[in-house]
Amino acid sequence: MPTESYRTEIIEDIDGMGYEYEFMEPAEGKLLALLTELFETHWSHIVFGPCIQGAVFEVRVPTAAKKISMLDGYLTVDFGDWHFHLCIGQHQGTKANPAPKALAQMRRASKAVFFRSLGRVCAGGSWGFRMWNGVDEQMLTVFFHNPYLDERFKPQKPDWTKLKLWNDMRMKYLPGSTAWIPDASVYAMQPDS
Repeated sequence: MPTESYRTEIIEDIDGMGYEYEFMEPAEGKLLALLTELFETHWSHIVFGPCIQGAVFEVRVPTAAKKISMLDGYLTVDFGDWHFHLCIGQHQGTKANPAPKALAQMRRASKAVFFRSLGRVCAGGSWGFRMWNGVDEQMLTVFFHNPYLDERFKPQKPDWTKLKLWNDMRMKYLPGSTAWIPDASVYAMQPDS
C-alpha cells in the first residue's frame, strides 16, 4: 500500500505522449544519494542527458564517475575528461558575488520523478528518472534499460527482467512504491522497426 507521501500523476506531453510520474522529494540528501548510486554503481546500465523538445542527449559512459562532490548546492559528477553540474541543494554564491534568492531558487532542482511512458510509443516505451529546476526547465533525464531494445539499441522481444534496476531504484527512493509489472494487454505489441 502506498504511503501518504507517495504521489503519482498521469500527464500528456505536448506531443501527445503519455507518462506516469512518481514523485520523489527533491531534497538535496535524497538526490545526492540517488545520483551518486547511479553514476558510481549503475553507470553501465543507464543513458542520460537533457531530453527536451528538439534535443535528446543519450550519453553512455565507459566508466564509473571518478569523483562526485558537492559545492555551494551543486553536485559535480566528474568522469575525468569531462564533467557536469546539477544544482540540487542550497545555492548561495560567493561573498563577492552572492546569488540572488530568486536566481538560487530558479537553479535548484524543484521536481524529481521516476517515470514510464504509457501506451504504444517510440522504441516500445521508456522507463527513467527526470528532474526539473525551479522554473520547470528539465535538468536531467536518466533512461534505464528498455525491455524492447538490446544492448545495441536494436528492437527485440520484450525482456522484462531489464526493468529490475528501475524497479529497485524506485522502491529504494520512493517510499511506498511497489514493483511495476507490465500489463500484457498494453505491452504485448512489438515496437515499430
